[in-house]
Amino acid sequence: MDLIDDESPTTGGNRPEFTVSEIAGAVKRVIEGEFGLIRVRGEVGRVSRPASGHLYFNLKDDRASLDAVVWKGQIARLGVKPEEGIEVIATGRLTTFPGASKYQMIVDDLAPAGAGALMVMLEKRRAALAAEGLFDAARKKPIPFLPRVIGVVTSPSGAVIRDILHRLRDRFPRHVLVWPVPVQGAACAAEVAAAIRGFNALAPGGPVPRPDVIIVARGGGSVEDLWGFNEDIVVRAAAASAIPLISAVGHETDTTLIDHAADLRAPTPTAAAELAVPVRADLVAQVAALAARLQRASVGGLAARGQRLRDLSRALPRPEAMVQGAAQRLDAAASRLAAALRLSVAARRSRFERVAARVQPVALAGLVARRADRLASLSDRLEGAMARARTTEARRMAEGRRRLDLLAARLDAAPAARFAALADRLDRLDRLRQTLGYRETLGRGFAVVRGDGAVVTAVAEARAAQSVEIEFADGRLSVTGTTRTRRQQRGEGTGQPDLFNP
Repeated sequence: MDLIDDESPTTGGNRPEFTVSEIAGAVKRVIEGEFGLIRVRGEVGRVSRPASGHLYFNLKDDRASLDAVVWKGQIARLGVKPEEGIEVIATGRLTTFPGASKYQMIVDDLAPAGAGALMVMLEKRRAALAAEGLFDAARKKPIPFLPRVIGVVTSPSGAVIRDILHRLRDRFPRHVLVWPVPVQGAACAAEVAAAIRGFNALAPGGPVPRPDVIIVARGGGSVEDLWGFNEDIVVRAAAASAIPLISAVGHETDTTLIDHAADLRAPTPTAAAELAVPVRADLVAQVAALAARLQRASVGGLAARGQRLRDLSRALPRPEAMVQGAAQRLDAAASRLAAALRLSVAARRSRFERVAARVQPVALAGLVARRADRLASLSDRLEGAMARARTTEARRMAEGRRRLDLLAARLDAAPAARFAALADRLDRLDRLRQTLGYRETLGRGFAVVRGDGAVVTAVAEARAAQSVEIEFADGRLSVTGTTRTRRQQRGEGTGQPDLFNP
């Protein structure tokens, strides 16, 4: 007798058995229990965002890689968006994905790993946006000299808006529209971009005046504080603005990406107000100086021209000397006018009398007779033409009636011919149906076998059926299951199926 080892793989001994799902659940509980809340530092790689809206990427160092996911609802609350190649610190928890037997990190927040990582991200984003042409000088628009309405995108509670309003009041008071936005934090970028688009969406001449220039302003701060103005959405909104835009973010040494996309960069918010409007007092003084110059030039010009006129008038002859010759010629012409008029009237009377002699009643009567003869000739020609036209029209009407009768006869015969053709085709199709039907095949010595009401084509199907029916050309024959069973009990039917020996 062979001894059976309790620890052999065949029996498994006393060790418990686990399902795959139980193992996956146990591993998930262990990992989530040990790493409930962790912070991981690493380089971002392979960022993807499928149609579901979730964000997938991995964190890696020189020896390992960790898959990470940010759920769709959490993406807007991230401190920084993951970009491939930057070093970040991710806060979240570890969990497992049983469907692929792997573990991953659910990320709740991302932060850059120091100022160096932010600068690397900033330079990479600046190069990508510059490659798209968003920073080209050719697309920048000129700032209007004296805007009627100025739109300001900034925080309503900071010192920036007060400085801008104070500087505008000192230089040249203008109508100012303030679009309040947060200038720091997660909501900064989205709301600043929405404010720029909102100002551009205002219709000219509407209830809310459309700004002629936009100022995006914020006070100084660290790189992290100013990061909202480096976001892609803000830069694209500034580049797409149809209204000229002045960027005044931070102090003079601070530079953000919106500065490159704006039409003009101001070193400070106060400088932005100075660039937006001129100094009113300077303009008034300049206009007064120009008016004085204009008055002096006008007076001097008139005086010079008066003197020139007087100099030229001394070279001209006296008016009396200029008209004396013309007056003498006029007197000579006047003395000859009366005689010339009498001669002209006499010549015209002579020509009139010659013409009047030719106009006699006999000439007029002859002219009227000739016109009457021509009129009678034209009347005869008109009657002949009308008679020929009536004859031609009668022939056309007769020809039309003949063609109409012919078409009517063809129309009456068409339905009968069509019905006859369709009936002949129907007869041919019916003969073809009968020729191709299985009943014609039955007439040639074949039969149809049905088992339990369905056509069978194999011996095994016929044996398995409870009732078998055979259809011949002249009728049907039924074979019941009881008859077949008795013949099988007698040992018959070992060759051909029972239905051939009813």
